[in-house]
Amino acid sequence: MAAAASSTPEMATTPLHRRWVLWYDNPRLAPEGSNWKDNLKKCGVFGTAEEFWQIFNNIKPAGQLAVNSNYHLFREGIEPMWEDPENIKGGKFVLNIPRKDAKSGRSDEWWLFTVLAVLGETMDLNGNQVCGAVVSIRKSQNRIALWLKSADRETCIKIAERWKRALEVSSKTTFKYQAHKDAAASGSSFQNEIKFEV
Repeated sequence: MAAAASSTPEMATTPLHRRWVLWYDNPRLAPEGSNWKDNLKKCGVFGTAEEFWQIFNNIKPAGQLAVNSNYHLFREGIEPMWEDPENIKGGKFVLNIPRKDAKSGRSDEWWLFTVLAVLGETMDLNGNQVCGAVVSIRKSQNRIALWLKSADRETCIKIAERWKRALEVSSKTTFKYQAHKDAAASGSSFQNEIKFEV
């Protein structure tokens, strides 16, 4: 008698428009005198929806991270730093999440919605403006930042309006745009001049 043929179905994959990298860092845990970049840890690289979920479902939710921790989701080839050639001429929109909202799970929900909108490229007008997103866990408030290649006000505002719809936030919620060149000059991620708000 012949052996029965294996009928293990192949798992279908859903390719994303491009490949992405998820990073983690906590500068407070870095050895004294170390370079910021040395503290950056790669959680995974993915190019399909299935690979993304394999990584995302096996990391701590942002809201459970230690204070001063960050997750960075960026297009492959773009490092999560102001000086990267794809970032330096652009900036970021920042969403501040008060502690009370962060404790209710709002940070995790808005981070997930942001990640899905970035990966699905639902906010990007022409597919090359959104470089990545960062969630930052802080003592007084959490922040989500959407990093853009451009500093063009009209382009940025259109993207921010789409981001607001993706998060389903109220019209009172403001996203504040800061330029990366200001951050690079000051050495601070969030204590910079607000160029405009949406």
